[in-house]
Order: sequence, then structure tokens, then C-alpha cells
Amino acid sequence: MKRGTMKSIYVLLTIVILAAGGCSSSHIASENDANYHNKMGMAFLGEGKIQLAYVEFQKAMLKDPDNKDVAYNLGLTCFQLEDYENSKKYFLKAVSLAPDFPDAYNNLGVTYMQLGQWQPAADSFRRALANPLYGTPELAFYSLGMALYRMGLYEKAIDSFKDSVRRDRAFSLPYYGMALAYNKLGRYGEASELMDKAIQTDTDYKGDRVKKTANLRERLYTAKGEEEKDLRDFLEIMQY
Repeated sequence: MKRGTMKSIYVLLTIVILAAGGCSSSHIASENDANYHNKMGMAFLGEGKIQLAYVEFQKAMLKDPDNKDVAYNLGLTCFQLEDYENSKKYFLKAVSLAPDFPDAYNNLGVTYMQLGQWQPAADSFRRALANPLYGTPELAFYSLGMALYRMGLYEKAIDSFKDSVRRDRAFSLPYYGMALAYNKLGRYGEASELMDKAIQTDTDYKGDRVKKTANLRERLYTAKGEEEKDLRDFLEIMQY
């Protein structure tokens, strides 16, 4: 995933396709079958054959219904199919089977964001961040910031964006998020400075404000809902 690309300001799915593992003596055959279908699903998903991946992961789930990795992979697949309710269902199943599963919590939060359920999203990101071994906390801090921003908690959102930047100063999305939040607080100078920082850090633009402005205007033609509001706010900030 290219972190500088902003197809959506808050969608940052942690793509970690997991292989099923671990067999008890009483379920070796079923778990071996589940492992085979899970690996087939992973291969199809890697090739972009999402529906075939879905079928294989479902077969794996039938063979081993309590496998957290299969549930997680089904959550990823349903997300790719934009079936967010089932994506939520499978990520919830994954964390119920493995309460200490930060990637599943992060992706559950991303799914809640797609459903416009900001508070459950924030709670999920916090659960991901509670694991000190989570390898990409900058993603969850950024997404938590966006959830707080959607709830109108702008100061808390800024704090979360700053936590993201502390972990990866080359990550452009938190700077965009801070620009939005400062703009809502009426701190227009800071919003403008953060927008400049975001464009400089964003590898798609490398400081090219003209290119960024053109991209924002182009995306407005098809944007809806929260994304449309964000784009209009960005264009407003660009005028400061």
C-alpha cells in the first residue's frame, strides 16, 4: 500500500494475509483441508481474483470454523468486495477467537469507518494500539484521528495525528488530517502550514501545489459524503 495515496482519507486497511496453522490430533484432516483452501484463497487474493478467494476461504471456514486466520482473511476479502457488513462480521469473529490480534482490530476499525460508525471505529483502533507488539501503530493512530475528527473532537484528533507522525515522519496522511482539524478550529494559518507539509511529504506530489489542486478538483466530480466534504475543505485550505 502506498501511504501517500489518498483514495480515501481514512481507509488504511492492514493487508496481512494469514495462513491457517496449528492442528490438534482430533482434527488433523479437517485442519489440513482448511489450510489447503486458505492457501488457495491467499493465492487467488494475490492475483486479484477476489470472488474465487472468497469461495476458497469459505471452504476453509467450513472445515475449521474456529480458525482466526481464516476469519481474518474472509474479512479482508469481503472488504475488497465492498461488503462491509460481512467484513465486520468476520473481523469480529477473528478478534473473538484471538483477543490480542491488532491487525484484525485495525481492520475492524477501518470497516466501521466505511459504515460511518465512528465510535466503534475509534474503540477498535485503540484496541489495536493497546498491543505493544503492533508493527504499524502509525496507521492506527492516523485512523483513530480520523474517527475522532468525524465525531467533532478536533483537539483529540490532532493529538492522535501527532502520535502518528511521531512514529513515521514521512507518512503524509496525518498532516492532511491535522490540516482538516485545524481548519475546523478556525486556526487557518496552522491549517495552511500543515497542508503545505502534507503536500511536501506526499510522494505523489513532492510539494507540487498545482498538481495537488488539480487532483482535488478532479476527484470532486465523483466524490460523495465525507470524502466530498474533505475535498472541499482541502481546496479551501489551499486558498489561505
